[in-house]
Amino acid sequence: MERISPLNPREWPAELRAFFADFRSRVHHGGPAPANTQSGINLLGTLARYPALTMAFLPFNGHFLYGTKLTDRQRELLVLRVANLWDSEYEWAQHVVLGGNAGLTDDEIARIAAGPDADGWTPAEAALLRAADDLRGTGAVGDSTWQALAETSDEQQLMDIVFTVGTYAMLAMALRSFGVRPEPGLTPHLPVPR
Repeated sequence: MERISPLNPREWPAELRAFFADFRSRVHHGGPAPANTQSGINLLGTLARYPALTMAFLPFNGHFLYGTKLTDRQRELLVLRVANLWDSEYEWAQHVVLGGNAGLTDDEIARIAAGPDADGWTPAEAALLRAADDLRGTGAVGDSTWQALAETSDEQQLMDIVFTVGTYAMLAMALRSFGVRPEPGLTPHLPVPR
């Protein structure tokens, strides 16, 4: 149920429209946003109701979209696992598109719900998914998961893993609490764990 309705882009303050345009340009590496995501218009429209918060949060969040030391595939494995664990249809719908753009197959995306012990993950991918599970369960990456991640990740990547999960968990909570709905044409249905 929508609790905070998104503002129509025509209602956004000029300063915020300029900020959004610059942010989307950086996220999409200077190119236009993919048409099939509708640029996250419902999220941006909701955030437009609180410009000061939005202009503080989006640059931080943007690090995980265009500045992280993780690969796009690693980032999307983490974000999709977060969306599944926190039951965020909006986040799931948006990142199914971004995950596909990062090279995740439809089968891999569907398998994310089965978690790190599902067949088919590399040890490094299983460790990424397990990190999200650990952070959801205890608020810290467990020792064995950390060891597995440290075999293929440097310190900055390890930090990005934790902050990516935390940032997208916070965003999932906001999306669900505000009732932000996926844009038309996106598939919001979260997979059911096998």
